[in-house]
Amino acid sequence: MKGRGVATREPKDKLDASAAAGVNGPEGEALAWLSIDWQRVEGDVRRLRQRIFTASRDGDRRKVRSLQKLMLRSRANALMAVRRVAEVNAGRMTAGIDGMAALGPKSKADLADWAQRRTAGWDPWPVKRAWVPKAGGRQRPLGIPVMRDRVLQAVVLGALEPEWEARFEPRSYGFVRHEARGIKGGERPSPSCCRSSMTKLGAA
Repeated sequence: MKGRGVATREPKDKLDASAAAGVNGPEGEALAWLSIDWQRVEGDVRRLRQRIFTASRDGDRRKVRSLQKLMLRSRANALMAVRRVAEVNAGRMTAGIDGMAALGPKSKADLADWAQRRTAGWDPWPVKRAWVPKAGGRQRPLGIPVMRDRVLQAVVLGALEPEWEARFEPRSYGFVRHEARGIKGGERPSPSCCRSSMTKLGAA
């Protein structure tokens, strides 16, 4: 469904060069985790997410896909994904089957660099099975992915989430992130299939 204003179409497979330069960072620059300017990183990711949200709201799918590809290659998005998985999430001290947990600064920087610059495909590792006690003596199964899989999930989430936030039902009272706030005419997404978008994005 088209919004009130339709954004100008970008040429196929052409990314915004200025945005790419700001988000991806200089090529070959080594990451120093402890000296990262997180305010700038968060701002880069937020602005790109807002552009994806606006393009999705306006019905410009070609621009959405172009911006999502930019987000998947974004250094700022990779840094935010590693920070979220290795520093913020409650499960940061829980290792998957590879035993990787409690990463140091160099390991976090290396993981962010890998998440941004990987060129080969990636097959997810098997999850580690754990059992969580419940009331009445029952247990529920819990699958714990390896750290790299969690980081890649967070990277993809950064690209897909703002698109679907723009498609939520106007009267959806579920959780909604900041992209739908402060943007005139923004609608909230419905929890329908992000899988179709992920498949199209991966095939593009």
